[in-house]
Amino acid sequence: MHLSKRGEYGLRAMIVLARESRDGLPVMLQIKEIAKRENIPAKFLEQIMLSLKNIGLLHSKMGVGGGYYLAKSASEITLGQIVRNLDGPIAPVKCVSQMAYEPCGCPDETTCGLRLVMFDVRAAISNVLDKTSLEAAANRGNT
Repeated sequence: MHLSKRGEYGLRAMIVLARESRDGLPVMLQIKEIAKRENIPAKFLEQIMLSLKNIGLLHSKMGVGGGYYLAKSASEITLGQIVRNLDGPIAPVKCVSQMAYEPCGCPDETTCGLRLVMFDVRAAISNVLDKTSLEAAANRGNT
């Protein structure tokens, strides 16, 4: 798995929104504010935020005073949801992917040492990302 700039920026923007939540209630921020805080190109962030909105992780409000805000509580959103949406499957090789499996070129997948190790890698990464809520990630830097 390789976290792209798209994935990294999306995670950072979502963490900003989670940190701004007040008493569990979402706070609306404009893209330009998030982009400035996180040093992310605003046009690129706009595309990322739209993707996250399209899968139901964000809501937006148009016009003066508008912006983006979390569609769910930060405790209900996992880092795995965000990464998979922005970067696709987490598997380092396609023959261990649960979402985009493709056979590899090895003679026997069941005994392939590389595949078995990569399966463990995928499982470990998925376990961390799927068990880490946006809220936990946002609070991690504040302790």
